Amino acid sequence: MTNRGNHAAEPCTAKASPVPADGVVERVMTDDMFDDSYREKEGPKPPKKIVWRNVILMAYLHLAALYGFLLLPSAMYLTLTWTVICFLISALGVTAGAHRLWSHRSYKAKLPLRIFLTIANSMAFQNDIFEWARDHRVHHKYSETDADPHNATRGFFFSHIGWLLLRKHPDVIEKGQRLDLNDLKADKVIMFQRKYYKTTVIVMCFFVPTVVPWYFWGESFQNAFFVSSILRYALVLNASWLVNSAAHMYGNRPYDKSINPRENRFVAFSAVGEGFHNYHHTFPFDYATSEFGRSFNLTTSFIDLMCYFGFATDCKKVSKEVIHARMQRTGDGSHRTG
Repeated sequence: MTNRGNHAAEPCTAKASPVPADGVVERVMTDDMFDDSYREKEGPKPPKKIVWRNVILMAYLHLAALYGFLLLPSAMYLTLTWTVICFLISALGVTAGAHRLWSHRSYKAKLPLRIFLTIANSMAFQNDIFEWARDHRVHHKYSETDADPHNATRGFFFSHIGWLLLRKHPDVIEKGQRLDLNDLKADKVIMFQRKYYKTTVIVMCFFVPTVVPWYFWGESFQNAFFVSSILRYALVLNASWLVNSAAHMYGNRPYDKSINPRENRFVAFSAVGEGFHNYHHTFPFDYATSEFGRSFNLTTSFIDLMCYFGFATDCKKVSKEVIHARMQRTGDGSHRTG
């Protein structure tokens, strides 16, 4: 693999300010850049240890989600609309929040937006922001190695869900402990969520999605719980997991043919903009995670809207000249214009 370096960036057309968001330590992000000095340890791999609690919970979740899918014809139109809204809020909590804001620092968010994204992230229930961002930085820094939490070279199942059913490889833990996470620790919103994470998950991921349709328009509790809560949660999880699995295996590599991540339009659609993965691993600091801005990219549209209203600033964007130079140097020749 080659180093994903080349940090030439320019601010996007969004409003910008040199003043960091309240409570956030400003730092130059380097922990999301691939480290080609890492070498996997020689000798036999450590034994795989199954986390049976996770196996049982994931099996129940997907069986319950299947039951929720079968209930869709009997659910009220308002309930289906509410489910879609909850899906989008949950997804943005991961994509615009844990990923683009806190993992990569690709833009700045003022306190009201950070609070909203934290609430949305708890609705997504994919580990708290601190842990999610730490693991994601490790994923970028040691992509497709033993130190990658969801190493795609171990197969589709492992990179999609299997990594959550096994104990982490020791290198994942070791490298995660060596990262500079002071920017996350200094963010009081992140640390508040981490302290009260279980409570916020119960309220936002399960209680609110269920109670709103049951209480406000008389949906049956069964439909409210299994459709708006369980099915929606399972769909958000699998949409996010597709970025780790499908977007590392299927698609073209117009920016860097030496790395596994691919451009995958289906993943871009299902994960609200996160499927332009060859671009993202080549330029991880770009707030749009794509050369094409808002195309197939609801998350970028959301961030741009927040910039318009003054809640987000200082979006980082790669210049066209840098993109084209990189494509000519390392791409596979499959570039599209949008």
